[in-house]
Amino acid sequence: MSVEFVVHPSDHPLAAAERAAILAAPGFGKHFTDHMATATWTPDTGWRDRRVSALAPFSLHPSAAVLHYAQEIFEGLKAYRHADGGVWLFRPEMNARRFARSARRLAMPELDEESFVRGVEALVRADEAWVPDGGSEHSLYLRPFMFAAEAFLGVRPAEEFVFSVIASPAGPYFAAGVAGVTLWISAEYTRAAPGGTGAAKCGGNYAGSLAAQREAREHGCDQVLYLDSADRNKLEESGTMNLCLITATGELITPGLGTILDGVTRDSVLALAPDHNLTPVERPVTRAELSEGCRTGAITEVFATGTAAVITPITAFRSPTDDFTVGDGAPGKTTLTLREHILDIQYGRTQDTRGWLHRVL
Repeated sequence: MSVEFVVHPSDHPLAAAERAAILAAPGFGKHFTDHMATATWTPDTGWRDRRVSALAPFSLHPSAAVLHYAQEIFEGLKAYRHADGGVWLFRPEMNARRFARSARRLAMPELDEESFVRGVEALVRADEAWVPDGGSEHSLYLRPFMFAAEAFLGVRPAEEFVFSVIASPAGPYFAAGVAGVTLWISAEYTRAAPGGTGAAKCGGNYAGSLAAQREAREHGCDQVLYLDSADRNKLEESGTMNLCLITATGELITPGLGTILDGVTRDSVLALAPDHNLTPVERPVTRAELSEGCRTGAITEVFATGTAAVITPITAFRSPTDDFTVGDGAPGKTTLTLREHILDIQYGRTQDTRGWLHRVL
């Protein structure tokens, strides 16, 4: 069976002048390209109707399973314009594999890796004009997702699913330059538990995080830091990002997988750590180790990783019981160097020695 997505060009693309105005200052997630990729699955047919067509609303019955039982997963990756005009993806196979793992956890049909990547590629080719120049960290953000479309009421896995990819031009995450953020260590909310959906990238996880995010902002913080659900003692991850610590002895420590998301940027940072004289370590980190290490200087830098911002320096923490600063309260030098290293690979400014880049155009 063919995995190609048949292209049906839109008959009403945005005018070039309007598109140029958007690309000059796209923001994040505010504007969308002319097309979308879609495919449909049922038990009898498997995946069918792979196509790229004009961006349009979905028509769903009010009883569609996704609206009542939250069978939905998604991914996030970017397309990067290089200096020679070529367009590349960064490690899309990792997103494809995580998408399949999320589908298994949510009792959804798996989309094979080749079909996932072909769908993303087809949309990028159809909307190449929307891929910004690579200067100032501009890119085309890609959102593959899948949801249960079957119309029924009853708690069971659905038998009709839609896969889709949409795209949105994105500007730099830190428009005014890379700045440090402050995290709120929540004593009220947890993100996941063993056996739960913490390792899946599903909408329900993010819906459940919004109250904690609001709590963080009420305390003057940019985002939340979750502790484990068992004893509220071990660090897990931030609201939308994985957590990393750099120690005075040259270790780059991050909490191990299991109840947190297996981030693509997290994995890339661990692989690049030796290039920066760091020893990558995956192990539990207690809240006491974090606070004491920051106070004594045993922990010199802290940062978070994710597709949107790549690497976000964390410069302070607050909690119901204490507040503390990381280092001198400014983004760490090694953090910024790691961030630049990944960006240089993504935008083709340095050699890709690990085969992480995937050319589309």
